[in-house]
Amino acid sequence: MEQKFITANGLEFGYVEEGEGPLALLLHGFDTSALYRYLMPELAKAGYRAVAPTMRGFAPSQIPADGSMRLADLIADANALHDALGGGSDAVLIGHDWGGFTTWGAAAAAPERWSKVVVNDVPPLRFYDRNGADPERIEHYVHFYFFQMAMADQIVAVDDFAYIDWLWRHWTGTIPTYDPTEDLKAAKAHLNTPERVHLGLELYRQNMPAATFGTPQWEMAKVLSTLPTQPTLYLHGTEDPVVDEETLAEIIAILPPGSDGHIRTVVLRPRWRPRGCGGGPPPPPRPAHLMRLKTPFSPATVRPCFACADSP
Repeated sequence: MEQKFITANGLEFGYVEEGEGPLALLLHGFDTSALYRYLMPELAKAGYRAVAPTMRGFAPSQIPADGSMRLADLIADANALHDALGGGSDAVLIGHDWGGFTTWGAAAAAPERWSKVVVNDVPPLRFYDRNGADPERIEHYVHFYFFQMAMADQIVAVDDFAYIDWLWRHWTGTIPTYDPTEDLKAAKAHLNTPERVHLGLELYRQNMPAATFGTPQWEMAKVLSTLPTQPTLYLHGTEDPVVDEETLAEIIAILPPGSDGHIRTVVLRPRWRPRGCGGGPPPPPRPAHLMRLKTPFSPATVRPCFACADSP
């Protein structure tokens, strides 16, 4: 897909797109917008204009002059991109990792812009404190704490981003038939200068600062205090310990009418099925694949034959 550029919220964003129709904006996190390369053609077939921008600070998008990677500004970026791309009230917002946090906030802040919401692997913030004292949970999120350290700016980029390679394996596990080479190459290309590495780590430092993270003064919690009012589809991978079936039911219960949620086992090659997922040999790996996007979000209308290599 051709790399394009657009100005929104005072910054120039790189993006790729496919299809025509209502806008479907796909937001990435501390990974790569290339993760959407399997989903975009399916959205295009379903009649959407699928657009995957690169986050501020990540190449080739512009580095913000003030260095802000605050969630409030990421939310403003998403809503400004909606306008710059000519989105209407029928637009759909889809997010993963930091793009998921942004999706929760942008949909709640501007419900008139987004008709439907899809979030992958980032539950509403209130669910993150479940089992928060579990040592295994703390270890699983070790990068939250490591990235706070100034020396992380140098260490992360050493040996062709060996830490990123490790972090990817830490979150996805060892899956014999999944080759992460292409995804890792794309993720590293986003962080192609020391300044961009620094801004990537600033996502964690500015939004999860050691002094207030988890306290009543935590700004990010205030930004995400309101949930969307639109029908929302929440998807979660089985290898991510934050959400189990019981928690998923609680998440769906607090979402608006017409919402739904699914936990999916890591299926390396989800198969395109007219009546659901199951059986048969799978096609090429699809880190995030949503088969149909309709409202209301029910198992009969949304079939997330979903393979999630759970995110860093």
